[in-house]
Amino acid sequence: MKTVVLTDGKYRSSIAAARALGRAGYRVVVTQTNDDVGGAPPVFSSVFATGLRIPGSVNDPDYPERLVSVLRSFERPVLFPVGAATLAAVAARRELFSEFADFIVADPDALDKLNDKKAVHDRAESLGIPVPREYDGAPDRFPVIIKPHCGEKLGLKAADRYTVAKNADEFEKKYEKMKEYDPSPIVQEKIAGDGRGASLLIGRDGELISAICHRRLREYPSSGGPSTCCVTEYDEGLIDSAYRLLLSFGFRGIAMVEFKGDAVLEVNPRVWGTFPLTVFAGSRFCENYTRAAAGERVEYVPADYEIGKKMRFFVNDLAASADLIRHGRIRAGFSGLLDVFRVGEALKDKEDRTAYKKYIRSYFKKQS
Repeated sequence: MKTVVLTDGKYRSSIAAARALGRAGYRVVVTQTNDDVGGAPPVFSSVFATGLRIPGSVNDPDYPERLVSVLRSFERPVLFPVGAATLAAVAARRELFSEFADFIVADPDALDKLNDKKAVHDRAESLGIPVPREYDGAPDRFPVIIKPHCGEKLGLKAADRYTVAKNADEFEKKYEKMKEYDPSPIVQEKIAGDGRGASLLIGRDGELISAICHRRLREYPSSGGPSTCCVTEYDEGLIDSAYRLLLSFGFRGIAMVEFKGDAVLEVNPRVWGTFPLTVFAGSRFCENYTRAAAGERVEYVPADYEIGKKMRFFVNDLAASADLIRHGRIRAGFSGLLDVFRVGEALKDKEDRTAYKKYIRSYFKKQS
């Protein structure tokens, strides 16, 4: 039985990935560094995975060696990096990791450039892909988005990686505040419309292996934050734009390109926040990554998932619905509350109840 080593079990995406791979017949081992999470992460309770603790933190200089020692315990496993820090470590020490495991990971230069919102904006524009208007100085129209080049590198939470200025007074204050993190923040027009994503798996030879599109229905905070409820869709044009953009950087592996309408906003060159949607909608994204990493030729099948499939992160989506009501969007807020009865919960699974219960408990523990 082929072994897959999933890293960074603290992330909820690891629960979905472990289930998908376990059901596909793989032995799934999930790692978690001791210093980066208190107690065992919920995925360690999954019936589809075995948990394995690693001493220290992903930020330790010798973390790569510690992870390699895990990989050496198995017969050439597939390595599935979930967290950004692990992904960066594998990219930087590719030769070391490739001795003991199979994986598809972009090189450090591609990851750095795709994490830079300015680099992504300029490249998309050069490729003829729509982008928001960008301002060099004070904007002449509002609202605008103010954001650092790479909020994740600065350690900012997803909801804090940008701010919205509705007028000149707000702009001056918020721009100065953002300069505390980045001396030259990016200023872009705020585009109206739904947030959309095209998530791709690109093989070692640059071939497209898997793709899935989604549209945001709600986010928290409602003024702009991580997605709490989304629905799958299929848009060949969106996939083509994402593919051309990623290939232009020489990217290989897993990434989600974020759009507003048809305009590119940014790229997450890694496992993204709504990754559980791949499993929820029946895509073989996880299995295809594992097969391709192990050297199999995997044929791309367009729309190999259920289109129109809605998914929500229950607790986060309740907060999003309440936030809509609080800001006067009554109908949208109550519609979100009614989705308790209409939309499936991302991580709820009849065969894996304990992992879900622990995930909910851990969420409330973090909020207290």
